[in-house]
Amino acid sequence: MQNIHPDARIGKKVEIGPFVNIEADVEIGEGTWIGPNVTIFNGTRIGSNCKIFPGAIIGAVPQDLKFEGESSILTIGNNVIIREYCTINRGTKANYTTEIKDNCLLMAYVHVAHDCLIGEKSILANNVNLAGHIEVGKYCVLGGLTAVHQFVKIGDFSMVGGGSLVRKDIPPFVKAAREPLSYVGVNSIGLRRRGFSNKQINHIQDIYRILFVKGYNTRQARELIEATISASPEREKILNFISGADRGIMRGFRTN
Repeated sequence: MQNIHPDARIGKKVEIGPFVNIEADVEIGEGTWIGPNVTIFNGTRIGSNCKIFPGAIIGAVPQDLKFEGESSILTIGNNVIIREYCTINRGTKANYTTEIKDNCLLMAYVHVAHDCLIGEKSILANNVNLAGHIEVGKYCVLGGLTAVHQFVKIGDFSMVGGGSLVRKDIPPFVKAAREPLSYVGVNSIGLRRRGFSNKQINHIQDIYRILFVKGYNTRQARELIEATISASPEREKILNFISGADRGIMRGFRTN
């Protein structure tokens, strides 16, 4: 038995399992598979060739007391995999959208709150919890049981260790772990997998050695990086991220 509203816009070759509920203002792209007991609420836009596993709740209204029923959406890109019992909320009037870009994997029991943005090819492992207004860059990996504070930004190509509590912004290209969350090195393995050369990785390490290892404060480190590290796309990405880190960035390297 299915409960599919006749006004829902469902593409070709979409497979829908038993006990699925789909409301009227929903779009589902071609070739997507929806497993049993999935609920898809109004305002949800799902791309092509996605896989949504049993028990997922997609596009529910935000868990935000400031939400006043405004029209908003959840956008899910192409080739996204959403495993069992994930919960993903649509946006509020802050941004009017929650967005998960192409080729992401959300493992079981992940929660993505309102107004979040998850970049392409990112992986959220089991039981990751994102509060509202979080930005996760592309090619990120968040380990299982990670909890992220609202308004936090996580830069591209970063990896967060399982069980982390993320209260501050995490710059691109790094590994983050420990409590409180700290820099534990450059994500060199992940970068090599994405085609970064050893020269690029060493360049990134030189930048983060100044920012996180030498003991400078953020202002001092930024000035020294600009003065001593040659310009590059990677350097500019890091410096721009630091400039926009409204919550401040995570702690530097610690030996204890």
